[in-house]
Amino acid sequence: QVQLVESGGGSVQAGGSLRLSCSYTPNTYRIWYMAWFRQAPGREREAIAAITMSIASTHYADSVKDRFTISRGDAQNIVFLQMESLKSEDTAIYYCAGRERADYITGSQTLRETEYQYWGQGTQVTVSS
Repeated sequence: QVQLVESGGGSVQAGGSLRLSCSYTPNTYRIWYMAWFRQAPGREREAIAAITMSIASTHYADSVKDRFTISRGDAQNIVFLQMESLKSEDTAIYYCAGRERADYITGSQTLRETEYQYWGQGTQVTVSS
C-alpha cells in the first residue's frame, strides 16, 4: 500500500514563505509523477505544480508561477514545494499526489487530478493579511 505524507504546513503572514514536503512509502516503489494540489474553503481542488520525477521537469498553474517551486529531494521518494510571497488567497489545504504510471503525459496533463492514483491527507496552510 503506497502512502503519501505531507508536512510543513502552518500559519504565516502575507509576504512570507513556507516549504512543504511530501514523502511516500514504501520508498522502493516507483512513482513517476508527483504533484501538489490545494483546496480552499468553498472551492474545488486545483492543481498548482507537478514534477516528472525521472527528469525533474516541472509544470505550474498560472496562479503560482514565479512564486512557488516544486522540486525533488535527493531521495527518490520525496518532493518539496517552496512557497514564496504568500498571499491570503493561498490559504488552503495542500495535497500531495502521485502517479504510478510511467507513460508520457504532457505538462498540462500533469496538472489534472484524474492522472493521480495516490493522495496524501493534506496539510493546512493559512496566510494572514
